[in-house]
Amino acid sequence: MASNRIGRINEDLQRELSALIRTLKDPRVQQSMVSVTKVDATGDLRYAKVYISVLDKDKSKETLKGLKSAAGFMRREIGSRLRLRYTPELVFEEDESMAYGARMFDLLRSLEKKEENHEDGE
Repeated sequence: MASNRIGRINEDLQRELSALIRTLKDPRVQQSMVSVTKVDATGDLRYAKVYISVLDKDKSKETLKGLKSAAGFMRREIGSRLRLRYTPELVFEEDESMAYGARMFDLLRSLEKKEENHEDGE
C-alpha cells in the first residue's frame, strides 16, 4: 500500500516540477528544452531524484547547474502546492535512458545486418 502512495506522490511531483521548470527565469534553464522524465522519491519522502531530459545535449551541464541552483525555490513551491508532511529535497540527474535505448537499437540493427550478410554468403 505504501508503494502505491509513493507512486502517486512521484506522479504529482513530476507534474508540479514540469510546470515549475517552465516558470523559472534562470537563462541556463530557459535556453534549452527540459522535460522531467521520472521522479523517484524515497519511502520517507526526504529525498527525490528528478530525472531530466534536455533536448540540446550541449547545454545539459549548464541546465543541471541552473536547476540545482533553483532547487530551494522549487522545493518551497512544491511544499505549498502539495500537502505532504515532508517536502523532499530535490536531486537532479540527467536521464540517460534515451541514449541507452538508442544504443541498444543500433546494436540490434547491426546484429540483424550481420546475420543477413552471413545468410547471403551461404
